[in-house]
Amino acid sequence: MIKRFLLKLADIYLFVVKVLREIFFPPYDWKETLRQCFIAGNRSLFLIVFTSFLAGIVFTRQSRPSLSSFGAESWLPSLVSQAVVRSLGPLITGLICAGKLGSNMGAELGSMRVTEQIDAMEVSGTRPFSYLVASRIMATTFMLPFLVVFADATALLGSYFTVHFINSSSFRLYFSDVAVSVTYLDIFSSLIKAAFFGFAIGIVGCYAGYHAERGTAGVGKASNIAVVASMILIFVIDLLSLQFINLFRR
Repeated sequence: MIKRFLLKLADIYLFVVKVLREIFFPPYDWKETLRQCFIAGNRSLFLIVFTSFLAGIVFTRQSRPSLSSFGAESWLPSLVSQAVVRSLGPLITGLICAGKLGSNMGAELGSMRVTEQIDAMEVSGTRPFSYLVASRIMATTFMLPFLVVFADATALLGSYFTVHFINSSSFRLYFSDVAVSVTYLDIFSSLIKAAFFGFAIGIVGCYAGYHAERGTAGVGKASNIAVVASMILIFVIDLLSLQFINLFRR
């Protein structure tokens, strides 16, 4: 059992090293990478925007009674903006992309492995690892920070509409409070964290699909592993990044 676990860790380590080699050293398959970027954004954008808008509304309505009981309802824009930018926006984006993109990569590469398309590409010398794996991982790493920007903006917009409906607060007043509360450290740390989320989703999804077992059951297993492991990694990265970023806030 322990030996099998250690061999699996070594296999994952070699996979990550190979990915980094393909990313940092040419030649690059930019055309496929850009195509994967478009697919990643196109598949996830609407769901992320819709979910973030609802999350902004729900979080605002849940936070308002607690602040009102302390007579601090005016702090609501500051509270919501910090929560959205620091954690809520990246988490929503990461979890949705883990479900949409991670499962897709696991199923797509898994079906190619099962039907021996990857084996055929390796025999023909077309560098399938760069074309299939590195391009997808680069796409998720590049696209998640952009998707987080949309998630943060729509969540704050949903929060503003909620506050405006209750207190008739102006757009300028609300977002001036947001601008004062959110720092550059919050913004940049959120975007960097999102890039790590994207890298983790790409690594897990591609690894699960690239090493899928034979048969149709292997494709489903690869897709399931990609989603579950990606979500767990997202929370682990979020926790570690929180501890690291807090060192700069002191």
